[in-house]
Amino acid sequence: MKKRELEVVVISDVHLGTYGCRAKELLRYLKSIQPKILVLNGDIIDIWQFSKSYFPETHMKVIRRIMKLISEGVEVYYLTGNHDEMLRKFCDMKLGGFELKNKLMLELDGKLAWFFHGDVFDVTMQHSKWLARLGAIGYDSLILLNSFVNYVLTILKRDKMSFSKKVKAKFKDAVKFINKFEDTAAELAINKGYAYVVCGHIHQPAMRRFDNQQGTVTYLNSGDWIENLTSLEYSNKEWKIYQYQEDHYSSNTEDNDIYDLENLNTKLDVKKILETIAI
Repeated sequence: MKKRELEVVVISDVHLGTYGCRAKELLRYLKSIQPKILVLNGDIIDIWQFSKSYFPETHMKVIRRIMKLISEGVEVYYLTGNHDEMLRKFCDMKLGGFELKNKLMLELDGKLAWFFHGDVFDVTMQHSKWLARLGAIGYDSLILLNSFVNYVLTILKRDKMSFSKKVKAKFKDAVKFINKFEDTAAELAINKGYAYVVCGHIHQPAMRRFDNQQGTVTYLNSGDWIENLTSLEYSNKEWKIYQYQEDHYSSNTEDNDIYDLENLNTKLDVKKILETIAI
């Protein structure tokens, strides 16, 4: 498969280290693209729920693939989210083409784009982190149960379902939170003079235009790699939401190559690093 050349790719809410993470699908996607800039917009590694007993090889291969992109000259920005907030102590660290930041501003074809995860708008995150962590465990359990149910539905040749999406659609407070999140992000971006504001956090892929008396902004959200399997792609002066489709990938896109981290002149034991940070 020929790699698609893109100017900017944004992914968020991968949650490596959790049972719900769709690392295999993300790996296929990363192998199919050649971006100039890759923005990892928070919650890529789930340090909240990190366990010494669960960090599969496919999850490690995602990290290796990202490192390979860096070695090939791709600019990679890792923006911290709430599930990897412990990395904020290392903010502004730069290593070759890799940079760790809390937020990012890029100029794209003369227009300013503002990137950040979005957890700053979450009241629960600001005042009741224990409740947010409990909710994260509940969400991961729901996804695990959903995976089993969908496995059975596939055997029965019936359509899959999303428990999470049904819950969000049923509870008005969830819909209100998403709307308020988007409105707040857009209003702040207009006040700051940005043309684009790019977030993650709420696992809801979106591309919407907002207008008020002060100006206009395009709000974008990259979704997640647990349920939606989406990213944002910028090329030829326009943004698109990309959604992973299984039938677009052949068996040739499986990650059967071995990438030696020594090509980056570094040796990293990712699990040990995460164990140290999570303590």
